[in-house]
Amino acid sequence: MAITSANQLELLQTAEAVAREKMIDPGLVVEAMEESLARAAKSRYGAEMDIRVRIDRKTGRATFTRVRTIVEDEAVENYQAQLTADQAAKILRTGATPVTVVAGAEGRQFLLRAATEADARRMTGVSQTDAPAVGDEIVDEVPPVDLGRIAAQSAKQVILQKVREAERDRQFDEFKDRVGSIINATVKREEYGNVIVDVGAGEAILRRNEKIGREAYRPGDRIRAYVKDVRREMRGPQIFLSRTDPRFMAELFKMEVPEIYEGIIEIKAVARDPGSRAKIAVVSYDNSIDPVGACVGMRGSRVQAVVNELQGEKIDIIPWSEDIATFLVNALQPAEVSKVVFDEETSKIEVVVPEEQLSLAIGRRGQNVRLASQLTGRDIDILTEEQESSRRQKEFDERTQLFMGTLDLDEFFAQLLVAEGFRTVEEVAYVDQDELLGIDGVDESTAEELQARARDHIEAQRKAALDRARALGVEESLINFPGLTPPMIEALAADGVKTLEDFATLADWELAGGWTEVDGNRVKDTGILEKFDLSLEEARDMVMSARVALGWVDPDELDQGREEEAEEA
Repeated sequence: MAITSANQLELLQTAEAVAREKMIDPGLVVEAMEESLARAAKSRYGAEMDIRVRIDRKTGRATFTRVRTIVEDEAVENYQAQLTADQAAKILRTGATPVTVVAGAEGRQFLLRAATEADARRMTGVSQTDAPAVGDEIVDEVPPVDLGRIAAQSAKQVILQKVREAERDRQFDEFKDRVGSIINATVKREEYGNVIVDVGAGEAILRRNEKIGREAYRPGDRIRAYVKDVRREMRGPQIFLSRTDPRFMAELFKMEVPEIYEGIIEIKAVARDPGSRAKIAVVSYDNSIDPVGACVGMRGSRVQAVVNELQGEKIDIIPWSEDIATFLVNALQPAEVSKVVFDEETSKIEVVVPEEQLSLAIGRRGQNVRLASQLTGRDIDILTEEQESSRRQKEFDERTQLFMGTLDLDEFFAQLLVAEGFRTVEEVAYVDQDELLGIDGVDESTAEELQARARDHIEAQRKAALDRARALGVEESLINFPGLTPPMIEALAADGVKTLEDFATLADWELAGGWTEVDGNRVKDTGILEKFDLSLEEARDMVMSARVALGWVDPDELDQGREEEAEEA
């Protein structure tokens, strides 16, 4: 098949038809044709040649050109696609055909030699030169090729591949902005428990772990799902759907409750046990609108529509509150709560409930407290009033024994310290002396003696910890690092951190601990120094200081980063 005047327009007509059928840009199809024709020309003229094809978008005329790049004399590797500046100048002096030079360095394009002076005059804005340079390209036209059967088949494959890639790009672009929204689709088939659905422009997958309970679908069924992720992969864009994601329920409420769509009511948190039970926290920014009542709807019509879509999943709608204790009491409904104890340092919450409310607060298989924990983002311990009383008594006895053993006190005086709120020997050693003098029966000399004993005990503990750390092989660079106490150094050594370099490679959460999201559940990561009440910020500062001390980080850049973080905060 030769590219003749008879079939030049057919190229554009074919491109237009393919583009309409596949719903892609006709220009992409033309580009695919250009690449396929260029490959066919290379098979005719030689694979080492740089043959390029340009199809005129108006006339359909295909122009075949050979491109040779000017390189340094010693850099010529491919004599068919590269040449030296001297060789280029010789071609320009002796050539009889039109030759164009494209200057690569400055991006200029100029005509060095034309077939006629009239051709040169028509090149408006084109300058004349006789000095080709390294990086320029010599471009001359070559005769069109006559495509044989094999070359035509190869060209067809190139066009199909390009069209397929364009389809994939279009599908990815169409769905990448729909992540986080709900779509309606038609079930096509089921493969190993995964449901493949038709989304119009392609296929999406609903994995079996993203289905609610034991949902079963047949080909042709209509399905509503949440677009969880869209990824560009080798086999094409992959669209992943979900019906178990908490955001799916939030989007359903947004569709059913106009106040949520309009922003009058906001969904602050969602927790789900898919197919069984869910909790959703809402807040209203209009005092005249009850957020819970608006989500429930007249006679429960709005929430019932969501329940039906979620296969009968029971939904608790609770009011959100900035006060964590109030919010937690609401989250544990229908159980009644007697007391909430919140530890700000560890973000841990203890909830005390009456004995008869314990099973209701925990829920079947721990469901109620688990959902409340997900909703509040806190670790919750449920205790009965009797259990809390026993635990407090145990803590009181343990602290009493601690002070009796370490400070050589009698039981009455040790209990007096515990009753006044002292929990550790460090608090006794370094507290302001006026706080000790406020205890009945404690004078100045007694307070001084008490603090002296506490400090002696701490010093002995630190020395013993340092000796054990050195026995484990800890280097002096880590021992002398500011901010680390001997017990901390011992804990690091026991975990294999024995040098300042080892310490500098740690992440802040490895020191202070943290939480990881695994399959929708929060999993605790225990830090090496977590028992020393080290915060994430303190751990981050210590690690960065170690990296500065080792020369890994520029201190000026560190200060600049801290200033930017402070400004953002």
